Amino acid sequence: MDAMKEGWFSEFSSLWDGQSLSLEVKQVIHKEKSRYQDILVLDTQAFGRVLVLDGVIQCTEKDEFSYQEMISFLPLNCHPKPKKVLIVGGGDGGVAREVAKHPSVESIHQCEIDGRVIEVSKKYLPFMAKGFESPKFHLHVGDGFEFIKKHSGEFDVIITDSSDPVGPAESLFGDEYYMLISKALRHGGIVCSQGENPWFHADIIDKLISGCKKIFPVVDYAYTCIPTYPGGQIGFLLCSNSPDTDFRRPVISFSEKEMEEMNLRYYSPKIHSASFVLPRFVEKLLVEKSKERSSWDNGQRLNVHRFY
Repeated sequence: MDAMKEGWFSEFSSLWDGQSLSLEVKQVIHKEKSRYQDILVLDTQAFGRVLVLDGVIQCTEKDEFSYQEMISFLPLNCHPKPKKVLIVGGGDGGVAREVAKHPSVESIHQCEIDGRVIEVSKKYLPFMAKGFESPKFHLHVGDGFEFIKKHSGEFDVIITDSSDPVGPAESLFGDEYYMLISKALRHGGIVCSQGENPWFHADIIDKLISGCKKIFPVVDYAYTCIPTYPGGQIGFLLCSNSPDTDFRRPVISFSEKEMEEMNLRYYSPKIHSASFVLPRFVEKLLVEKSKERSSWDNGQRLNVHRFY
């Protein structure tokens, strides 16, 4: 609430020093401190209802679909038959809502550490939390690490819908986490995780990609546009344990009729492929950092062809 002044909420974070996004607030709908974080729900003038965790915007009613659709369908449509899906995080329910739409998915398991985020979202963000109502859905409230350890070789797709690498989500950005989820995948399994923003988090992204390249034969990076995230963009890290996976050419392509029936507002086959076309400065940044890291790793050259 320290970020609230004269009817405006301002987002401040050390992860994007020197700038702030401000939203005009019509009403503070809910505020509390859970065991893990501060939870705030606002009704704003321009973006409708907004969920804020530890002072950082997680989703807004106006633009959330861009993130939810892309983090879900980028991995799902690159798997020939994604039957069993795990979502780590995602307490607002938006990813579950999108995953439940996929015709191949038979069961969705979600592990969210903060049960209060789920309850608050059900009450105040029903347009997202309806994902929890799917008959395919199974909820597990607890530590994602501990859950994954007990489910080796079970999932076709694992989606990590986390907040930024501070607080309760920090552990979801390390090599140990990706080693664990690689073991939780079935043959041909795919991982998609929130991958930060190259405008501000090049070092975090480089570390993620370099670490995952030591675990998975195929690693790639895509992004989507979303106005209320820092810089108006957010990235996605995608990994597969099958060397035959090509994330840029989905094996499942929805028809126009199917997209209308699913109420998809952002994702499409064209957007899927285009999301991997990175600005030149990002391509150069990732390639150069990979080359730098390869010299640190006893001269063993990392595979960076995905970023040309």
